[in-house]
Amino acid sequence: MKTNHTYSFISLLVILLFCFVVNISLGSVSIPLSSIFQSFFGTVENETWQIIISEYRLPKAFTAVMVGSGLGISGLLMQTLFRNPLAGPFVLGISSGASLGVAIVILGAGLFGGAFATILISKWSIVIAASLGSFLVLLAVLVVSSKVRDTMAILIIGLMFGSITAAVVSVLSYFSSAEQLQQYIFWGFGSLSNLSWEELLIFFGIYAIGITLSIASVKKLNVMQLGDNYAKSLGLSLNSSRFVIILATSLIAGTVTAFAGPIAFIGLAIPHLTRQIFKTSNHKILLPAVFLFGAIVMLICDSIAQVPASDYTLPINAITALVGAPVVIWLLIKQRKIMF
Repeated sequence: MKTNHTYSFISLLVILLFCFVVNISLGSVSIPLSSIFQSFFGTVENETWQIIISEYRLPKAFTAVMVGSGLGISGLLMQTLFRNPLAGPFVLGISSGASLGVAIVILGAGLFGGAFATILISKWSIVIAASLGSFLVLLAVLVVSSKVRDTMAILIIGLMFGSITAAVVSVLSYFSSAEQLQQYIFWGFGSLSNLSWEELLIFFGIYAIGITLSIASVKKLNVMQLGDNYAKSLGLSLNSSRFVIILATSLIAGTVTAFAGPIAFIGLAIPHLTRQIFKTSNHKILLPAVFLFGAIVMLICDSIAQVPASDYTLPINAITALVGAPVVIWLLIKQRKIMF
């Protein structure tokens, strides 16, 4: 089994590198693969190609890797924590909280009018608003979860917080102009191509904290699969374990939503796909496998969104839904009982 997993991981790494290079090569400007490899060493003769690759396509490819792997791991954590195959990274209302923060900035900016509204609706204000919205919903869920022992109750509470924030967004939308609604809808499409290297570094810092907490929770996740009573008999503190897992998920999913917008279905589909291929419930294997699978699928989705040989770029959220939804349907039909 170890040998098979080793070969599988090597194959996934090769596929990831291949998808990474292909993703960089695609775009409205056609760049040969030889120049792509030369750009890694700064030896491309065409200066325009070097700028396009280093300032636009490389940050976008790295963003795709972090978004895909982060959402995949968040989905794995949530599905294990709630022992529910339909649980995803945004099940705690994190995405809804981010959407509320962005809605207040974009849809509420019109109330201030003039130059102040222009200042308020900036790139960093949207990122900060999404982060604060996610954090406040997370804080509310953590406060409630500290008083509730049942994981299913926490799941329902997260969904209710999501419903409340969605209702507030609907009210703001009703009183907003068509231009504001269009800007908010465009944010909801999701985007991987808006980050500079400085923004990417901030994204990576928060993302790395969430990934580190996830890795530290591997043993806890394996024990929690055996049931709450058995976990308690082994001396596992369920409340503290839930707190760490929810915090890790919120840091990753909240940061992804803040910087890339709400990306659907990756967190739900990737853990299922990984379990089918690796045939294991051991998180020491699942966690790195989900990381690689999520990154690969996100790079493929972004490559499709580029619409090769065209100047058009489709919304990444639409592509992930078109890819992720059929995968989940196929897996649920193929295997009635999801393995945990």
